[in-house]
Amino acid sequence: MELKYRANFRLMMDTLLQTAKRNAMKYSKPKDQMFAYGTAGFRNRSDLLDSVLYRMGLLAVLRSKLTKGTIGVMITASHNPEQDNGVKLMEPMGEMLIPEWEIFATELANAKDEDVATVLQRIIASASIDTTIPANVFFARDTRSSSNTLAQCLQEGIETLHGKYSDFGLLTTPQLHYMVRCHNSQGAYGQPTEQGYYNKLSKAFLNFRKLVSSGSGDRGYSPKIIVDGANGVGALKVPQLISFLEGTLNITVCNDGTTGKLNERCGADFVKIQQRSPDGLSVIADTKCVSYDGDADRIVYFYVDEDGSFHLLDGDKIATLFAGYIQHLLTLSGLELNLGLVQTAYANGSSTRYASQQMKVPVACTKTGVKHLHHQATEYDIGVYFEANGHGTILYSKRAEELISSTCGNTSLSESQRHAASCLECLVNLTNQTVGDALADMMLVEAILYARGWTIHQWDHSYTDLPNRQLKVKVKDRTVITTTDAERKVTTPPGLQSAIDEEVAKHQHARSFVRPSGTEDVVRVYAEAGSQILADKLAYDVAIHVFNLAGGKGDMPRPPDA
Repeated sequence: MELKYRANFRLMMDTLLQTAKRNAMKYSKPKDQMFAYGTAGFRNRSDLLDSVLYRMGLLAVLRSKLTKGTIGVMITASHNPEQDNGVKLMEPMGEMLIPEWEIFATELANAKDEDVATVLQRIIASASIDTTIPANVFFARDTRSSSNTLAQCLQEGIETLHGKYSDFGLLTTPQLHYMVRCHNSQGAYGQPTEQGYYNKLSKAFLNFRKLVSSGSGDRGYSPKIIVDGANGVGALKVPQLISFLEGTLNITVCNDGTTGKLNERCGADFVKIQQRSPDGLSVIADTKCVSYDGDADRIVYFYVDEDGSFHLLDGDKIATLFAGYIQHLLTLSGLELNLGLVQTAYANGSSTRYASQQMKVPVACTKTGVKHLHHQATEYDIGVYFEANGHGTILYSKRAEELISSTCGNTSLSESQRHAASCLECLVNLTNQTVGDALADMMLVEAILYARGWTIHQWDHSYTDLPNRQLKVKVKDRTVITTTDAERKVTTPPGLQSAIDEEVAKHQHARSFVRPSGTEDVVRVYAEAGSQILADKLAYDVAIHVFNLAGGKGDMPRPPDA
């Protein structure tokens, strides 16, 4: 009977694959358009993505069948302009799609319409997928005007292969990651609803404040925060989170989407790159300001002092704040857990020295891309990872969570040890371990600043960033640049690394590296030095070498004073 059922189901699947092929004609792939799935999934102009979304609906069903779990699909282009959109898939525990399936996604997205069924059959065979297994998909979208139409394309792809789905409407990307993990862990990680998300964060935040209020308290701490919501979905979610916080934070949301455009002269990416306050936000001197990106998976802090000077506290500053306080709690609790900080080559050299030399926290460097940092962070009992752009979180191993929990209730230990462990347990529950999360990371920052009794000045002055500069150099073919040592050294073209080394040797406290863009024929140059003038000069000098040795195209880089 079982064999007959499976045979009949496979016959039905063959029919469904042919239906998938016919529907692919309805959502025809744009001629001569090629797509590539990367860390950010697929991103492009929204009017080019109907075929991609339909096909990712098909792929999500197959991935669900293979993993026997619910797969997440988020429709967003994060910090890209309003006219763009994109899509990315999530694994059952809320992680990003595994690399092997990124290849499948790219192959399916680029298949000719008439070859869609053939590619699906090849994926089924290659991954040994039992097509009789039921499939389930969670999906959500950001606030882009194109997202609703693209959601319909995705939905039809899911339905074509008879997958079940839940449409959560407007969510931040991290909220969907969270819900997927909650659902697949049968509620062990939390309730897979938006209210469940707010409940978990707020409960942990309020419990933490109660634990520390009789200790260090809030000496210089201010609960006032101005949030730049990037005119995106995060701006819509902050008021909902506030309603759970019992008045503990005084948050004003600007760039909430009522007037400005998504990510236009606002948001975390704009603030980080331009080193200035966003439009649409009235800055009050010495007041904490926060910028999210369009889908609220990045966060940076900033403030303007009484002299009008702008101060950025980016992912590096957030990471060292987290790692430093966790280390403090580990010392107080007596817990012997391996804590590490993971950065990329873009991390400011001062942050790396501060963490490794003053905090004595081991620092690892990985290639650019959140998936590389996330993977490296799993090597520690507690792994803090952040890109300088503000995307990051904290990972706790199962062993760490169990030891922290057992220490809280271990009456053979001192009260101060149990108290520190209880504070650490609150931080575990306040963390979205699936992905960088602007809302959760903001709550973690505020919790730690409250416990430390710090103003934003005190946090900012924990170390001073070295002045730095980033430039782009257009080249004929970016693949002529190859790198090693987590992208900090160039292996080709010949002579380029030695030229960079010679330029760096001319300055004190300097370093520079170059790496090819993952999406366009440009080479990115990073330089830092003891002053802004020297950092600018170093970046320019290195850019000239890149232009001359790596096939520069168009105008040569211009000197800093041009």
